[in-house]
Amino acid sequence: MLKELQKLFKRKGLIEQALEESLEMLNDCSEMFRESVKSLRESDQAEISINIEEKDIKINKYERDVRKKVLTHLAVNDVGDLNIGLVLLSIVVDIERVGDYTKNIVELAQNHPGRLYLDQWEEMLNQAEEVISRNFGVLIKAFEESNSELAKQLLDELWSVKKQCDHCNLSLLKENELNLTIPDAVALALYVRYLKRIAAHLMNVATSIVNPFHKIGYRKI
Repeated sequence: MLKELQKLFKRKGLIEQALEESLEMLNDCSEMFRESVKSLRESDQAEISINIEEKDIKINKYERDVRKKVLTHLAVNDVGDLNIGLVLLSIVVDIERVGDYTKNIVELAQNHPGRLYLDQWEEMLNQAEEVISRNFGVLIKAFEESNSELAKQLLDELWSVKKQCDHCNLSLLKENELNLTIPDAVALALYVRYLKRIAAHLMNVATSIVNPFHKIGYRKI
């Protein structure tokens, strides 16, 4: 996909517009993620500085618009852009799902009593949050530069986040002496699940840079 993306950024037209809107979706999701984490982890009243519903509606609109632009382009042009068109149709689904999971984090913040702070899990949670937040920027940069090495770096780092989240949830299932209240245990289980799914969807998008279309979503080529 690398050469196709490089050529695409040099062209004008519906497909280029669709790619730009996909990147705008990623930027919005990045902001939504940062603010949703703050709402859950730093505020006792689930305060949030952006309108998360408005952002989500915008992302959904972009997803529909990308679909329309890709379909229109492919309908009036030859099949040369079929592969990149299919790629864009695939990745906007993953980006939209990231937006949905950030909404879930905000809903969790609104229903959990106070900010979520769990001493024995803080190091893991802080690391997962930092890696995901940073890799939004890495993914955007990888797309803009058609940089497969950046995409591979992202895949490795987010894979580690997924494994950490799995370990946390398995610990909640297996250990009897976690010293957690029921609300905190439920909130932790849900939160690490959301973090894992966000990491997974970002990985799916990144694979479109390094893998052929039929292997998008798979870490190894």
